[in-house]
Amino acid sequence: MKEKLHSLIQNIKKMESLLVAYSGGVDSTFLLRVAKDALGDNVVAATAKSPTYPEREYEQAKMMARELGVKHLTIFTEEHQQPEFFHNPPNRCYYCKRELFAKLRQLAGQEGLSWVADGTNYDDLGDRRPGMLAAAELGIRSPLCEAGLTKDDIRALSRQLGLATWDKPSLACLASRFPYGDEITLEGLSMVAEAEEYLQGLGFKQLRIRQHNNIARIEVAPEEMGRFYDRELCNQVVNKLKAIGYTYVTLDLQGYRTGSMNEVLGASQLYHYSD
Repeated sequence: MKEKLHSLIQNIKKMESLLVAYSGGVDSTFLLRVAKDALGDNVVAATAKSPTYPEREYEQAKMMARELGVKHLTIFTEEHQQPEFFHNPPNRCYYCKRELFAKLRQLAGQEGLSWVADGTNYDDLGDRRPGMLAAAELGIRSPLCEAGLTKDDIRALSRQLGLATWDKPSLACLASRFPYGDEITLEGLSMVAEAEEYLQGLGFKQLRIRQHNNIARIEVAPEEMGRFYDRELCNQVVNKLKAIGYTYVTLDLQGYRTGSMNEVLGASQLYHYSD
């Protein structure tokens, strides 16, 4: 792991100046901290505001960038206005990331920065991530991946650095909560965001609300599923989610897993858009 960290630091120093696509999550926070240490004021963080990104996460990202002493900028993305977004094809992420990375490239030019980097890690190569193709097309660097750093490596190193995000649950765009082919609406995104924030307020850590029309399918970590044996808690959750707009509320007995919406895709769809 020390060798990987050394490689990361050296690669960042060679970039000389850098704009970090900053979500406030585990990976991008670690990258931002290392880049700040390596480049000083020649690193800038940029966070995108859009209906697919919870406001709570945006505020946390701003606060963390301030704590790290890094200049923080906000861009506004409009992927939700593209037909490729709301029609929700299996490669939807490609169009979202292309919108994001194109605006980040433009911002980097305005700020006089040489490179744009995201927080993709080495483990992500084994997952279905159409957005990687957009990154490759637009010349976006992924220093954590280039150094071979896995999610476990990043969490361990983040803990050593005293970063509060070291054990933060994994984040994902709210659009990932909808089955492919189901139209994504602003109302639906708002419902998902409100429902997830409510469950987080109850103490659930790693969770997703998967929206199937009027059904909310709750995914929580397996070790937290036992909490739903509490009838009072179940009633509270059902009542709240129905008030948000869902007709039926279900618990997924497999629990939380990354990319569960991909389980309906065949192998050709699963990897065709990955790079």
